[in-house]
Amino acid sequence: MADKIRCDWCGSDPLYRTYHDKEWGVPLHDERALFEFLILEGAQAGLSWLTILKKREGYRRAFDNFDVERIARYTEADVARLMADPGIVRNRLKIESTIANARAALKVREELGGLDAYFWRFVDGHPIINAWPDISQVPTSSAVSDAMSKDMKKRGFKFVGSTICYAHMQATGMVNDHTVDCFRYLQLAKAG
Repeated sequence: MADKIRCDWCGSDPLYRTYHDKEWGVPLHDERALFEFLILEGAQAGLSWLTILKKREGYRRAFDNFDVERIARYTEADVARLMADPGIVRNRLKIESTIANARAALKVREELGGLDAYFWRFVDGHPIINAWPDISQVPTSSAVSDAMSKDMKKRGFKFVGSTICYAHMQATGMVNDHTVDCFRYLQLAKAG
């Protein structure tokens, strides 16, 4: 797919291109995958998304394939194990936030039925379809991500600032921020 026009941010790295072409912006409703993206977006804080993509399999292995119930039961021994794992970003705050987020996700499941219902209510169940001619116009946050961040923090989630929430919305298809010249823009706009 080298001849296709893509969003400028994905460059020429094959891993980035595959992620862009197959995942980014696709409406996602799978509970495990929504939690995975939440954790990976938080792990990215201060780093490049490519760094996180390269460690994605390490995260899946280290965090029990993002099984919320298992992660919610992690102890200090698990934190120590994870701090020694070179397959992930070894940042104590980010590791502890994953455990806190699993516990918060379980509460959301009890109260609202799950992360799918919770996240998608911020966009009334339908993707926001933007129409950006240039990548420089794509925002890093929005009024929706501000509201999501505020609500998530009240519920005990960590590493969920507005920018992280907006990146999560982009990754999981709650917002289509492919530039209008990108081959994925129309595909996802029609699907949305």
